[in-house]
Amino acid sequence: MERINDDQVDLIQGGYFRESGTETMADIEVIHAYRHLYRQLLYAVKFAEPARFVARDLLRAGFREKGAKLDRRSTVRTIRFLDAAARARGIEHNVVKNCLHVAYFRHYASRLPWRLVEQSMHTPKKDKELEEHIQRTAFKHYDMTIAMLNKSVGLCLR
Repeated sequence: MERINDDQVDLIQGGYFRESGTETMADIEVIHAYRHLYRQLLYAVKFAEPARFVARDLLRAGFREKGAKLDRRSTVRTIRFLDAAARARGIEHNVVKNCLHVAYFRHYASRLPWRLVEQSMHTPKKDKELEEHIQRTAFKHYDMTIAMLNKSVGLCLR
């Protein structure tokens, strides 16, 4: 394995190493968009402990998604939306707060303690199938609502 020279910089971005000087304008634009969105998200949640980590994880997942393209207009609109959420406790603040609550309970609180896993092993199969169906379809309406909000206002929320 080669050692990295002083004139090379290792950027861990997207899971691979790049040599210095090979960044394109698009890469820099994506980095700036990520930083602006992350900063506004932190302001919108007022650096609150669980919300800032959920926001960070959602933003990372969005930027690491395969085939995702950066849309400048929707990014600028989202930054303005987050700025409005940070300034006043209006509709924007409530939308951001509810999105982060749903993301928190969807990911972090969905992990079951071992006691509940052990109890579910003893439940009848019919009840398990019903619970699995509910878990698969519970967030479908929510996801559709967020998609329509993004489409109508021109945002890129998750």
